[in-house]
Amino acid sequence: MSGGKMLRQFHFWVLAALATVLLSGCGSDYLVLNPKGPVAETQYNLIIISVILCAIIIVPVLALTAFIVYRYRDTPENKAPYKPNWAHNTTLEVIWWGIPVIIIAILGYFTVRDTYALKENPNKEVKPMTIQVTALDWKWMFTYPDQNIATVNYLEIPAGVPVHFQVSAEAPMNSFWVPELGGQIYAMSGMATELYLQADKPGEFAGFSANFSGEGFAHMQFKVVAKPQNEFDQWVKQVKGTTPEMTKQDYEELKKPGVMKEEKMYSAFPEGLFEEIVQRYSHGHDMNHVMHPEEAATTKETEQGSDMSQMPGMDHSKMNH
Repeated sequence: MSGGKMLRQFHFWVLAALATVLLSGCGSDYLVLNPKGPVAETQYNLIIISVILCAIIIVPVLALTAFIVYRYRDTPENKAPYKPNWAHNTTLEVIWWGIPVIIIAILGYFTVRDTYALKENPNKEVKPMTIQVTALDWKWMFTYPDQNIATVNYLEIPAGVPVHFQVSAEAPMNSFWVPELGGQIYAMSGMATELYLQADKPGEFAGFSANFSGEGFAHMQFKVVAKPQNEFDQWVKQVKGTTPEMTKQDYEELKKPGVMKEEKMYSAFPEGLFEEIVQRYSHGHDMNHVMHPEEAATTKETEQGSDMSQMPGMDHSKMNH
């Protein structure tokens, strides 16, 4: 074996050993592939389906590539026939175009199905609670409109209850992400995006900022704690009884750029704070369908009923009965 070839093999094994040692520090749990709720479970299944479907194409292609490179390598002892003339084969054309088209169609079906399903409450039997999320520089603020409490860099939710997150930002565009509970959703100034998440069982989960937003981006992390409903209710009572109220001045201090590693809790917050943040940069866009989905649905049904009643030829007396 030549010295150059031995050196290349040595480099390869050294790099392989280094990769093994360094990657072993990542731990046994990969958060994205460790679903702890129905939303994350649906997304996990979609990932697995996508991997399998892609492997049906990629594995044979890589195997054929390796075979062709070896079979037709340019060496003196290789006796593979050399036929540089082009030829058409209908069967092969159908195979290598038909199979990818079928796979893409199957993948598209599952993707569209799950995308629409994930926009809805994952547990129709349980009424969701609402939590408003505001991305600041460089911290996360959570307001609970039903409980009238607020937290910073800390999120507590009841296990087994779907949570309807309304997400916005009073800072550069960001991304709200709790990998073990579901995918990320963007936080944008002047807009309110929405995301449903649910923790099946009590536990602690890591939350992250998944979009680069400046100097303190790496420190925009928060802890998510899921507890049984009775313990969650006790926590709410404790917050309301032992912490100060958030004033407008407190919020003005919070939104100033700066890293905040500690957690904060408030027994109340200014009424309509989240709506005010969204409307401040919305430039007239209607966000009612996100911030008040039930009212928006009722309004839509009323408008549709009004449109139908005005259609020519419609028997209005029957509609009234």
